[in-house]
Amino acid sequence: MSLVKSIATIGGWTVLSRITGLMREMLVARYLGAGMVADAFFVAFRFPNLFRSLFAEGAFNAAFVPLFAGKLEGEGPAAARLFAEQCLAVLTWALLAFVAVMEMAMPWAMYLLAPGFDDVPGKMALASELSRITFPYLLFISMVSLQSGVLNSLGRFAAAAGTPVLLNLTSMAVLVALVPYTETPGHAMAWGVFVSGVAQFLWLVFSVRKAGVALRVVRPRLSPEVRLMLRRVVPGAVGAGVYQVNLLINTVIASHVANGAVSYLNYADRVNQLPLGVVGIAIGTALLPLLSRQLRAGETAAALESQNRAMELGLLLTLPAALAFVTIAHPIIAVLFERGSFTASDTDAVAAALVAFALGLPAYVLVKVLTPSFFARHDTRTPVKVALLTMLVNVALNLLLMGPLKHVGMALSTALAAWVNVAVLAWTLRRRGFFATDARLRRRGPRILVASLAMAAVLWGAAGALAPWLEAHGLRIAALGLLVAIGALAYVLAAQLCGAAHLGELRAMLRRRKA
Repeated sequence: MSLVKSIATIGGWTVLSRITGLMREMLVARYLGAGMVADAFFVAFRFPNLFRSLFAEGAFNAAFVPLFAGKLEGEGPAAARLFAEQCLAVLTWALLAFVAVMEMAMPWAMYLLAPGFDDVPGKMALASELSRITFPYLLFISMVSLQSGVLNSLGRFAAAAGTPVLLNLTSMAVLVALVPYTETPGHAMAWGVFVSGVAQFLWLVFSVRKAGVALRVVRPRLSPEVRLMLRRVVPGAVGAGVYQVNLLINTVIASHVANGAVSYLNYADRVNQLPLGVVGIAIGTALLPLLSRQLRAGETAAALESQNRAMELGLLLTLPAALAFVTIAHPIIAVLFERGSFTASDTDAVAAALVAFALGLPAYVLVKVLTPSFFARHDTRTPVKVALLTMLVNVALNLLLMGPLKHVGMALSTALAAWVNVAVLAWTLRRRGFFATDARLRRRGPRILVASLAMAAVLWGAAGALAPWLEAHGLRIAALGLLVAIGALAYVLAAQLCGAAHLGELRAMLRRRKA
């Protein structure tokens, strides 16, 4: 399967997961608003997601996928499956112990994640209680991550890419069903997270079995291959999860800024995650196994071509998204969230954070393009060094900007730190001779920017014309849909006119290539 076709497969499912994710956030905004209960739930959900992003998805996939793909290519399916079974056994038992420890340590652990919650009576206790409900989600979603790595290495992207849809649908159903019976809506949502983790795990058990590589339950054993994988996980944890680490730093600081600041950042990040998930995660997921196979086969020119095309596609899709968020952030947030417990002042606060996050959107995706070049070469140390530098930049900017800009300064610091991450990763790869922009990327990049600016200008004018509809409660959703359609059409036309992309070329790239 071609790189672009793989990205399209993952991206298509991710679009559905992000749409259902926005539906979930709309329900959360309606029932929880942006106050104490919402802050407590978002931190409780972020706790297991932090470790999932750092270890289960980021570092684990960066270490596991190249080794599994290498065994599959060099030793065959049987050896690759045995390696996956050994990794699954070690991962399961290690996570069982970790979850048990965190459940017992939760009141004290919460002081590390959100120390400012202690300033509001009852907020720390509520966050700790909700975290105890959500934290076992880490166990199930980590096993899902391993099974996803197996399927992705086999070129089967759809089943794994569709698992977040289960998270969203299940958690929404549980929220609506349990909210009349739980102490707060936050409790109902926390139980929804737990149940969704079980549902995702069972779905991939079925999917892996259907792919012909059912993973058996074996005794955990630290074989040489598993030891090698674990050694690569440790330094890669920070390198692959720098975005989540920056969000964690924002959470810690935001807990001191104001009641509701954590919620403002979460809602804004949820919207920003739509193109990031559709494009960035899809590109990174598809690119890593492809680069691993190409480099193992000695096809360095093909690997460089894959990286350039991934970067071009990332810019083609994220630059217009970033400028669209900057241009129409307020109507987007108002239409999606402003109802029930979510007020007009909440809309203003979240829209401002979205503008700041959006400035770094292309950088978040470019990081997903650049880091697989290190991981495919079995180098997990360099990204961790770059990530440490990025985190220092993020902390410094947070402390500098939190005073004058409050929670918006934290979102802006995350965006600026992401651009630092891109610059250092690209410079390092270039210095080692592993990356160089080709003529096509150098030609297309400025044209993509011009097309995106033209689209932003059209959006600005259209938003002004549609302002009465965007403020009318019965017409808001239709007006926003029309506004998005106008922007999309304007970008497609501008991209064609200035040569940023050609539809025929994209159709050709989507076709399966011959082996």
